Amino acid sequence: MLSYKTFESEKGTDWVVFVHGAGGSSAVWFKQIRAFQKEFNVLLVDLRGHGRSNGYHGDGSKYSIEAISSDILEVLDRIKIDSAHFVGVSLGTILIRSIIDMAPNRVKSVIYAGAVVGFTAIARVLIVAGQALKYMVPFKTLYAIFAWIIMPGKKAVEARKVFRREAKRVAPEEFRRWLRLIPEVDKRLPKWASEISTPRSLYLMGGKDYMFLPPAREVVNKTPHSFLKVISGVGHVCNIERPERFNELAISFLMEWPGESGLENG
Repeated sequence: MLSYKTFESEKGTDWVVFVHGAGGSSAVWFKQIRAFQKEFNVLLVDLRGHGRSNGYHGDGSKYSIEAISSDILEVLDRIKIDSAHFVGVSLGTILIRSIIDMAPNRVKSVIYAGAVVGFTAIARVLIVAGQALKYMVPFKTLYAIFAWIIMPGKKAVEARKVFRREAKRVAPEEFRRWLRLIPEVDKRLPKWASEISTPRSLYLMGGKDYMFLPPAREVVNKTPHSFLKVISGVGHVCNIERPERFNELAISFLMEWPGESGLENG
């Protein structure tokens, strides 16, 4: 089973489940715990092969998006969480979208941070390069290069440091498995993007997230029950780069932030 941590709130009863992306760990949420715990119970998970779950690689079943998503549902079952709000970042948003397909009754609402809902031309070049170099370039070097491209600039220094630090704990083969899943993810994105967003969803994106913001904007503009907040001056990992603003917007949304579907500045 995945390694996980819980932080119970003295005030709230709802749960918020945080799902990190490929190459990271639950440590990427360290700036969210205290703020969210004021209103919600918090569950952090380390995905298979990542963080404190770096020795866990599943039950031997076929490696797939559904298998990784099932790991998370297994944790919810273990601690008896019937349904929860979900917050994901980067490729963690793909897992949450998979969980909605697999067990829609378990998901109350969703926040997609640095959402992956489509790939720009630049992102596709990176994917092809990663596939070609995954056995030729040391994993840590490859990941450091990717981190710089996805999170450029001075404001992303802390985010890059966190991801480089956490990458040291990721099993290299696990990251290669993630790369092999990308074509499968790519096939599913158009279908997911065309479906009505249920439950209600907030896309929290950095204004400088040049690889993933354009596709997210397109999805929100044509999907009911979804909202977009763009946090200015930051890139892909906006929860680390501007945590106070991220927490404010995210918590407000989970506590029934009013508004109509569409695009608003953050």
